[in-house]
Amino acid sequence: MSNSIALYHPSAGVQPKTNPFGKDVANVELFRAVLRYGDYEQIDFLVGADVTAEALVGGLLGAEPARPRVVVASLMDQRPAVAGGALVRGHPDLADMAWYRRGAGLDHSYSMLGMVHTLAPPAMREIISKAAISPIQPWDALICTSPTVQDALGTMFDEFTDYLADRYGGDVKVRPQLPLLPLGVEGKAFAALADRPDARTSVREELGAAPDDIVVLWVGRLSFFEKAFPQPMFRAAEEAARATGVRVHFAMVGWFPNDERDRAWYQEAAQAYGPSITTHFLDGNDRDLVGRMWAGGDIFLSLVDNIQETFGITPLEAMAAGLPVVVSDWDGYRYTVRDGVDGFLVRTLGGPIATGQGMINRHLFAGLAYQAYVGTVAQHTAVNVGDAAARIADLIRSPELRAKMREAGRRRVRETFDWPVVVRGLQDLTQELAAIRTASAPVAAKHQYNPVKREPFAAFAGFPTSVLNTSTRVGLRDGVSLADLEATKGVHLDQFASGWHASHEESATVMAMLAERGPLTVGQLIEQAGNGRRQLVALSIVWLCKLGLLDWSPS
Repeated sequence: MSNSIALYHPSAGVQPKTNPFGKDVANVELFRAVLRYGDYEQIDFLVGADVTAEALVGGLLGAEPARPRVVVASLMDQRPAVAGGALVRGHPDLADMAWYRRGAGLDHSYSMLGMVHTLAPPAMREIISKAAISPIQPWDALICTSPTVQDALGTMFDEFTDYLADRYGGDVKVRPQLPLLPLGVEGKAFAALADRPDARTSVREELGAAPDDIVVLWVGRLSFFEKAFPQPMFRAAEEAARATGVRVHFAMVGWFPNDERDRAWYQEAAQAYGPSITTHFLDGNDRDLVGRMWAGGDIFLSLVDNIQETFGITPLEAMAAGLPVVVSDWDGYRYTVRDGVDGFLVRTLGGPIATGQGMINRHLFAGLAYQAYVGTVAQHTAVNVGDAAARIADLIRSPELRAKMREAGRRRVRETFDWPVVVRGLQDLTQELAAIRTASAPVAAKHQYNPVKREPFAAFAGFPTSVLNTSTRVGLRDGVSLADLEATKGVHLDQFASGWHASHEESATVMAMLAERGPLTVGQLIEQAGNGRRQLVALSIVWLCKLGLLDWSPS
């Protein structure tokens, strides 16, 4: 196994305490799991915040100690990635990072791994597609959390690279590896939350649920435009209750993106489609309540219909908690839930192909918000209500079936989706990529920098009269002395971006040389600086010219 790994974690924090997005939770949980279960001597976190390693570990693990040594480094530092052979980013945007790696001559030095959390936003698909036109290598990867995502990305890259070949000629089709690696859950933690008879009794009493009542549970954002329209779930629970004669409670545990409006709309739909069941809207930001609901529930229901969803962690949490699940036959759900074993998959129906072009065009050109776009697609995606109702009814009627699926679901999590298993999969993946990299010939890099994002002094070299180079001659202007340089310390505008050029003392050295020897070339002036300081001194020379302390003549 590798001795170390680099994790790209700009915020160096944990997910928001209220209303978190799934991707934010998933990334933090991944980093937490690597700390707990990774077979590494050292983990390097590349961060953009001023944080110590101790504070970072404390934020992720609390009082729990980290098994490996943890080091904090700058986001711009590529040395940890080179040392460990891999850089993991919880985002699929690898294009700029690939150019950054190439600019340092490190194409062959480490693998980059990005995480794909959603494919629905056109802007995100464009970001991902840039992997085909950047110096991504065969030892880089975009991690797909489900086979559906893997297939969809493969199709997108095939079509895009075919277009590029048709547009520009040639037959080279570049794309990263698209390995399958799911997200994980802490199976034992969810089992412990669920296996609490006292918690089950107390929370059901709060709901007004009698011992023989059935509590159907949803956990997650209550967003009809990014998760699921609730009408099929209300109707399915209603029909199951009528078919079995059992009193059903539908507990929707989550948060509304627009509480005042959305809560009213959900309540209206609940009354229209589930008038005889008791629907509860509970605070998903109350972690204690959520934990007790895992103990109090009998069946987990999630009829997701939205293209924004690509994996779905809550069915796995429900399985770990021992709840049989009834979920839509949709993207990642189809991968995590085995129909008839851990729960049931409910048939779904997408809209006819080619009828959605107007929807995406409205989003791209006419100001339709992304949420409205995916919500419109979801409103025209069907989940079979009859099938869902029948499966819920089957589970209501049979405590034995619920118990059987309870054990199967927990076993499924232990074997495939527990974080220790997933982290081992990540380590195996980085080793596979390292083997590809080791066996590959050196990369012949004709273009070292991204032509579209060149550094500004090169990209805009035609804007000024001339560009400073080592042959440019500079000298002190008449009447200028070191006192003029000293005076810049008291001018705030003179200190703007001062960290990007040499120090005050180095600038003073430049002026002293010119005072003693007269005009010199830039090459002569920067020669006295160390290798790591010459660019900064050159920028200081431009800055001194800007302030009128030096004058220059073209080479």
